[in-house]
Amino acid sequence: MTESLDSARMACWRSYIESSQRLFTQLEDDLRADSELSFADYHVLVLLSEAPGQRLRMGELAGRLVFSPSRLTYQITTMQKRGLVARQSCAEDGRGSEAVLTAAGLLALREAAPHHLRSVRAHLMDDLDDAEVACLTRVFERLGRRLRRDRDASSTPSE
Repeated sequence: MTESLDSARMACWRSYIESSQRLFTQLEDDLRADSELSFADYHVLVLLSEAPGQRLRMGELAGRLVFSPSRLTYQITTMQKRGLVARQSCAEDGRGSEAVLTAAGLLALREAAPHHLRSVRAHLMDDLDDAEVACLTRVFERLGRRLRRDRDASSTPSE
């Protein structure tokens, strides 16, 4: 009984992962076609646009995105070359660095947002109203926070 349940769960997870990969590949393709932004670009720009002064410490940005520091450094460097973000030393204490949203980055985000929302709705949420979309958004944000907490807890050395 347990073995069949486990194999059924595994098959379900496999199906979920495969369909999710297909969906997110399609959403990524749509976003790139409309705005030349990747999902990672888009999420960095969204977080910076919502941050006070449109700037975040690199460590805080990595944590919110669940990116490794090396992955974030690469992402910011490529976005810097395109003029979407700048990298500066921290204004408060001069230690570390911050990602700063540029005017070009804000413009790219504003242009991409409606296309991205339409793409998500077309592929994922055709039958949902705005309240349901807002509810799903909150659920995914809570899930993201939980995943980050779990990742942080698993990365701390156990005593």
